[in-house]
Amino acid sequence: MPTEQGNAQDPSRPAATGPGRRRALLAAGAVLAAGVGAAADELARGDRPAGRATAGAPSAAAAVPFHGARQAGVTAPQQPATHLLSFDLPQTSTAAGRKALRRVLGALTSTLATAASDAPSDPRLQGGGTTRLASLVGIGPALAARLDLDVPASLQELPRFPGDRLDPRRSNGDLLVQLCAADRWTLTVVAELVGGAAQAAGAVPRWTQSGFLPHTAPGTTPRNLFGTKDGTANPDHAAAEQWVWGPPGVHGNGTVLVYRRIRMDVTGFAALSENRRDRAIGRRTVDGVALSGTAEHDEPDIYAKNPDGSYVIPATAHVRLASPRFDGGARMLRRSYSYDDGPTDRGLLFCAFMRDSAQFTRVQNRLAARDALTPFLQHRASAVAYVLPGAASTGTLGERLWR
Repeated sequence: MPTEQGNAQDPSRPAATGPGRRRALLAAGAVLAAGVGAAADELARGDRPAGRATAGAPSAAAAVPFHGARQAGVTAPQQPATHLLSFDLPQTSTAAGRKALRRVLGALTSTLATAASDAPSDPRLQGGGTTRLASLVGIGPALAARLDLDVPASLQELPRFPGDRLDPRRSNGDLLVQLCAADRWTLTVVAELVGGAAQAAGAVPRWTQSGFLPHTAPGTTPRNLFGTKDGTANPDHAAAEQWVWGPPGVHGNGTVLVYRRIRMDVTGFAALSENRRDRAIGRRTVDGVALSGTAEHDEPDIYAKNPDGSYVIPATAHVRLASPRFDGGARMLRRSYSYDDGPTDRGLLFCAFMRDSAQFTRVQNRLAARDALTPFLQHRASAVAYVLPGAASTGTLGERLWR
């Protein structure tokens, strides 16, 4: 799984806008060496070093605006908790399908805008300050093809990768909704409202999945479920405009989301020696520093060699194989979460945004072929979606889908 791309938020709305267990968790953390929780203004202003992802939510006083050129689920600071919902639309005629999609998008726009506002209508969302809800809505490639929607040509189903063990019941979908908030209560209530609105408009639930981030001191890099520092190599504003957001034009304020549910073998990875863990990931577990560097946010030098001619970052290291240097500098915008669905089913909800999903395919092919972490990872679910441009204050999501 590609993890060296980072997961800083690109909030750039266009200028118009017990001890043994703990030791195992910390030891196993070297998997997934990219960010979870960067400050949103990093990419908005483009004046902080790329690759610095730090945790810390903004002031709880202000609501996250729902309306804008780009959806807040991509642009707002990453929240501590997430909930994803996937829906299908009944397969009917193109005309009937388009009509149903308009209804569903209208219902989702209204529901999400109200829930994110300063005055949500549901009493369960009142009295505790603003919800800090940030959401996104995306269209799956199968629905786009079936209804002849105007989506980027880069929106394609992912191929099956070696080692994939995907559960079709927890994968794909015609529509994908991601909710992010500071607490599970908000997500539970809003997910209920979203599900009810979507079903009333004609959508059929397919799957849901919850995820979380750790408590992390503001200004420090958070760790993933295994205990590793997780937040490097993030695209800055300019790089995000080039590699994350769509090309100028009708798709310029949209992006493509690749979602992978990845189960991790915590115990197995923890059984490796510290040196083997570090060499498998290409970073030191204790501080997140690349084996070629001296500070956490140093760019990994995948070409650096030891005196004997061997690579400092091994050829099978996760960091090396996921490096943007193999893809002409292309970077993904990572906003991943951990999940825990039981003692034998814990791992990562890999969520990455990019202009072209072919970028993920290239990286994942390299990882599937040689990644030293492969024995400790299982890809169990997958989805791709075109994240729609945002909606104006009087508009609806998806207004430019119709050819």
